[in-house]
Amino acid sequence: MCITYLSDPDLAAAEIRRNAERGFVAVSFPEQPHRLGYPSLHSGWWDPVFAVCEETGTVLCLHVGSSGMMGEQAMDGPLVEIAATLFSSLSLTACVDWVWSGVPLRFPELKIAMSEGGIGWVPMLADRLDYEFHWSGHGRRAWPATDVSPTDVLLRNFWFCSLDDPSIWPIRDRIGVSHIMIEVDYPHADSTWPETQDFLADRLAVLSVEEQRAICFENAAALFRHPLPPNPLPELVVASTGRAR
Repeated sequence: MCITYLSDPDLAAAEIRRNAERGFVAVSFPEQPHRLGYPSLHSGWWDPVFAVCEETGTVLCLHVGSSGMMGEQAMDGPLVEIAATLFSSLSLTACVDWVWSGVPLRFPELKIAMSEGGIGWVPMLADRLDYEFHWSGHGRRAWPATDVSPTDVLLRNFWFCSLDDPSIWPIRDRIGVSHIMIEVDYPHADSTWPETQDFLADRLAVLSVEEQRAICFENAAALFRHPLPPNPLPELVVASTGRAR
């Protein structure tokens, strides 16, 4: 994954193309560039960047907090704990901005990874977008497409990373298993390391072996075009609890 120059979209696009030719498959990009003083996603200013990412298959990785943290908090509260609890809200806010910007409509093959933002909010957002678009009086005015809805774009162009979202697995199909990936957040305090294997065996026990493989490594390998060895994990040893390891 590379970073690129942000003060000129044409130079940024040229750097992404150069790196793609060198074997790079992803670029780190601010969640909401207007919060850093750059033009917004709605301006069209970034279209050269998005065009070259689509053309080269370069994944746009939007790391949570990459445009700054949430708004003002009470200074006499536990600031770190509050901020860590609200991390996913940053990805939710950014994702809404990206959907309504129309960027995924203009660049339908663009791949966007919401990095370290969790997935618990995704079904809620899908439901809200459906309501706004199909029922509410607000939704259709800013959406030019008739053949694809905001929720279609959300579930087509975005990939989501789960650290610990146990409540989501019974409704995982609302997101789509092929768009969910596992992350471990090493070396931060939230990390599941060094107990990641046991942690996932417990959390993902409700999933089929095929779904576990997809979420733990196959989806990431496909998205980032990372080669896998022939027939990885040909035999899964199932513990007495019935959990695949």
